[in-house]
Amino acid sequence: MKKTLILGASTNPARYSYLVANKLVRKGHEIVNVGRKVGKVAGVDIETASDIHTDIDTITLYVGPKNQQPYYDYILQTKPKRVIFNPGAENEELKVLLEKDGIEPIEACTLVMLNTGQY
Repeated sequence: MKKTLILGASTNPARYSYLVANKLVRKGHEIVNVGRKVGKVAGVDIETASDIHTDIDTITLYVGPKNQQPYYDYILQTKPKRVIFNPGAENEELKVLLEKDGIEPIEACTLVMLNTGQY
């Protein structure tokens, strides 16, 4: 199982990050929710990007490119194996930083990856 950090976690059931959190938990993956608002998603508290997690396999991004820059250091310090840029989160600048740090950037939809067994 891949421990996954959801950056842009939301308690709004209409948000893809909410759907992904629940799908990951149902499939047995451990998650870390990181977002701006307090709450719980899939039974897991949403935290701020202050505690660095060092055991993350995947970060899945639900933050648009213009709002990602404040998270660059956090993402790089977390040192995930890969970062998934969901539709609308694609960011060439961050992709280059990740590659320089040996982190695999993937432009894909986490929900589709989970539904098709590619996760």
